Amino acid sequence: MEDIETTLKEMHMGRLIQMLSHKLKRDNYCQCQEADQGLTPIQRHVLNFILLETLHRNVFQKDIEEEFQIRKSTVTGILKLMEQNGFIKRQNDPKDGRLKRLIPTEKAEALRPEILEHICQMENYLTRGISEEQLLMCKKTLYQMLQNLT
Repeated sequence: MEDIETTLKEMHMGRLIQMLSHKLKRDNYCQCQEADQGLTPIQRHVLNFILLETLHRNVFQKDIEEEFQIRKSTVTGILKLMEQNGFIKRQNDPKDGRLKRLIPTEKAEALRPEILEHICQMENYLTRGISEEQLLMCKKTLYQMLQNLT
């Protein structure tokens, strides 16, 4: 245990976060390959976001830009391809005709149960053996790091 603590004390936070991020991306990619439906990794992340968020609110292109910190032109291209491939449709917002809501299609909706199950499994793997107190402290620390960068 002392060796791990010594290693962690000497390791930079950015490096540890990068290693965790890489591992998550790699494992997520391997598990989703069979069900990718021809989606690129970023399209899969965007679709996951749309499917989860539309459970409780309307989602617009601006939400994708903010969530993924990517430019409007990039998001436009991603959404255009997703629409052409039948995963989303854009619908005028009844409150503001200038805005287009992003609506998952039946093809996308069919993936929702699998996505929710995958998220649940990943959360269980990530938090295994970690107390509620430790998880809360970790979340607070990571949130503060995120705030430090904005």
